[in-house]
Amino acid sequence: MPLNQYRDLSVIGSHMQAGFQFEFACAHCSNTWRSPFKPYRMGQLSTLLHKFTFLLPGMDNAGRASTSLADMRAKSARDSELATAMRQAESQFVNCEVCHATVCNECFNPSEGCCEKCAVERRGGARSAGGGGATASASADAAGAYCPNCRTPSDGGRFCAECGYDLASTHKSCPACGAMTSRSARFCTDCGHAF
Repeated sequence: MPLNQYRDLSVIGSHMQAGFQFEFACAHCSNTWRSPFKPYRMGQLSTLLHKFTFLLPGMDNAGRASTSLADMRAKSARDSELATAMRQAESQFVNCEVCHATVCNECFNPSEGCCEKCAVERRGGARSAGGGGATASASADAAGAYCPNCRTPSDGGRFCAECGYDLASTHKSCPACGAMTSRSARFCTDCGHAF
């Protein structure tokens, strides 16, 4: 399954800095990775040709044609570079089998085959069968956050109830749905709201 959390940093079209680059981010922490910048030579060449034809009378059509050709081929070149970047990023990021979020290797629990958040929810669900952890699991689902220090489900307060860790230093609440997410997140993991 392709990684689903990335930003397109590419400069496409007729531009001297035309090229492709993508930034992949973990849905649970601030880890990011950028693919190496790959220049889009056709876009750069069409820019030079367009500037050159601007100086010569009667050559405007050739400049416009080269720009159109570069723009038409940019999408397929971008898709190809994205596929290459995804293959490179797969060594550092994994899609969780449970919630389908893209997480870094540090936030992935290989023994349980899912991200740490889902692993904690599974363990909370297993404890709730005995009757003890149902309230903690339900409040964690409502708040949508876990303490990064001890992985205890958060009840939405500023400090962790288990270890006293200051959650405000690493987390923020979504203005749209109120879910807690990491301070460096660009989108809410519950509703998709952009910060």
